[in-house]
Amino acid sequence: MTQLLDTFALIIYCSFIYWLSDQPSVPVPMWFDHQDKLYHGGAYFIMAILTWRLFRHFTAKPWLIGVLAFIFCSLFGLSDEWHQSFVAGRYADFADWLADSVGAMIGILVIYRLTSRA
Repeated sequence: MTQLLDTFALIIYCSFIYWLSDQPSVPVPMWFDHQDKLYHGGAYFIMAILTWRLFRHFTAKPWLIGVLAFIFCSLFGLSDEWHQSFVAGRYADFADWLADSVGAMIGILVIYRLTSRA
């Protein structure tokens, strides 16, 4: 049952990110330059945790879960940037993908540390 919930949580979250990327613009207040990179990193931080939760059902090796979660999140971020290149008012940005990947890596490192202490 937990595996099913973890699967749905990740699917719903990835769908939400896809939906946001499909919008011509996302109205968020900008208080400083490059603030969007924090949004990207935060979004993929959460995605990494959800991905970890799902992948833990398939292997007990934390290092492998981390590698697979990072690959999944990074490739999803890459596909998301490519998707945005087809949306009017949006564009693909290498720095956004980098922020996605860094956010995912931080999320993975946090959950790795938390689970290795248990």
